[in-house]
Amino acid sequence: MNTNFFNKRLAHLLGVAGLVPFVLLSVACWIVHPDWLGLVVRGQLSYGIAILSFLGGIHWGAALTCSMLTIGQTKRALIWGVTPALIALVAAKIVLGLGFAVMVVGFIAAYQIDKRLYHWYSIPEWFIRLRYQLTCVVIAALGLTFIAANVRG
Repeated sequence: MNTNFFNKRLAHLLGVAGLVPFVLLSVACWIVHPDWLGLVVRGQLSYGIAILSFLGGIHWGAALTCSMLTIGQTKRALIWGVTPALIALVAAKIVLGLGFAVMVVGFIAAYQIDKRLYHWYSIPEWFIRLRYQLTCVVIAALGLTFIAANVRG
């Protein structure tokens, strides 16, 4: 079996599966009883925090296993690796509406940094295309949740 094909297929499958909570929580914001809206909105923000933190962790794993990085590249990758978690922490601790804005900026920043750093790790090009697609859906889900919270709340 071609492990590259398997890894690509599994990454796509798991990436799409990771979108399910984003999409379901976004849809739920539009259909749940208004008494439940705050709980669903906070659930969306909490899930976003977990996923944004995960995106930083990818750089730690890559930086620690990639023997071709310079010391400077390794330092930058490790420092960036903790940054999404810090952005997520800020999003969690501020006013809910602003938290969603910080979260969207965090996901966009994570994608932009990933585009620049992934070539260091020799990660295949398909992965950054997948990251782009996943990021677009996440941003749309966060945006629709924010709108629902303001329209229905």
